[in-house]
Amino acid sequence: MELIHAVIYGIVEGVTEFLPISSTGHLMIVSELLGNNSEFIKSFEIMIQLGAILAIVALYPKRLLTDQKTIIRIFAAFIPTAILGLISYQFIKTYLLGNVAIVFVALFVGGLAILYLERMWKKSPATTPTLLLNELPLHRAALLGVMQCVAFVPGVSRSAMTIFGGMFLGLSRKEAVEFSFFLAVPTMGAATLLDVVKNYQTFTSDNVTFLLVGFVTSFIVAILVARWLAHYIATNDFTWFGYYRIAIAVVGYFVFFY
Repeated sequence: MELIHAVIYGIVEGVTEFLPISSTGHLMIVSELLGNNSEFIKSFEIMIQLGAILAIVALYPKRLLTDQKTIIRIFAAFIPTAILGLISYQFIKTYLLGNVAIVFVALFVGGLAILYLERMWKKSPATTPTLLLNELPLHRAALLGVMQCVAFVPGVSRSAMTIFGGMFLGLSRKEAVEFSFFLAVPTMGAATLLDVVKNYQTFTSDNVTFLLVGFVTSFIVAILVARWLAHYIATNDFTWFGYYRIAIAVVGYFVFFY
């Protein structure tokens, strides 16, 4: 693995973590294109997500650390995700991560779902969700945590599931995006910690530089992208992301399998 690869991974992670296009799926595609398929790379892809997560802490420190109602809803959503994640961790790492065919199918189906949902809300403005995060009932927050688990399948997108799941449960578009940001902190933080505990032997002193470069790059890029997304959704929907998912799925399928 060359140092420039760590930069590429960091950029891809920072750009895709909070957009509804699947960071894990994009990182797997990059790994295939670069020919990096070792166990270290699988763990590296999880570790650098921590940089993107800390970008959210840097952007929303007061909301994450002092807003009790927000914190309660974050953990109400996190608990079911954590339980199901622990149960399915080995299966995900063994059978799902590294399978780009699954990624392209999930990207394509998810793209169609985004287009359908956006068209549905556009045709029926009266059904447009409007709840603030702190108004969301705790049982709905917990249900969102269960819905987030669908993103264990690479290519589905944790951000897509939490944003559209949040809107389906009543959150306004802005609040759903911010809740997606916030929920990433314990979810991806726990995933990173679990992977370190399970695969600490894959990390050596030779890998420290790669990890630091990927981490710092993803942190910087994620701050820029999260700020852009918060501004973008004020006047736009996610239709173009649906088209993007479909396009990259079709192009990727022909590149990898023909």
